[in-house]
Amino acid sequence: ILGVSRAAIKPVWNGKKFKPRLMLPLSLSYDHRVIDGADAARFTQYLAHVLGDVRRLML
Repeated sequence: ILGVSRAAIKPVWNGKKFKPRLMLPLSLSYDHRVIDGADAARFTQYLAHVLGDVRRLML
């Protein structure tokens, strides 16, 4: 189950200063008897990668 919370503008440090970024909290739950935690972590990384640049959805 993938839960999506409300997006909000949050300050994010970019190495020099804080910049406002739109953050989208995600929550993932799964049955450990069926899915390994490593698979879930890879899926979460992939999802963050795709959502980080919406142009990837077109590929």
